[in-house]
Amino acid sequence: MRSFVKPLERITFLKVVIDKSGSNTAALDDLNTEISEDCRIMVFQIKYLNNIVEQDHRFIKKRIKPMLGFKSFHSAKITITGIENIRMIQKRQIIGANDNVSTFENFAMLIAL
Repeated sequence: MRSFVKPLERITFLKVVIDKSGSNTAALDDLNTEISEDCRIMVFQIKYLNNIVEQDHRFIKKRIKPMLGFKSFHSAKITITGIENIRMIQKRQIIGANDNVSTFENFAMLIAL
């Protein structure tokens, strides 16, 4: 446990969002007892956090499934990043995206910047 505590002593403020898993809570509580008061980890719990994350990545996982078997980590990273970026444009999560135009037009505007 000391290997986790030592790097955390340099951090002055830390927040962690976890699901309602008992093991995560117990581990963080144990860690909080071993570190100083000013380095304590603030724990926020969301009951169905894993479901929210999985639901958001369902589309990405569906796109990647036929592409399994990348030859290198680098090509996999670039491909997945591109798919995630397009998904963010589709969901209008990009600053500067225009709600009145298509996804392609938003993509073209972002590329032109």
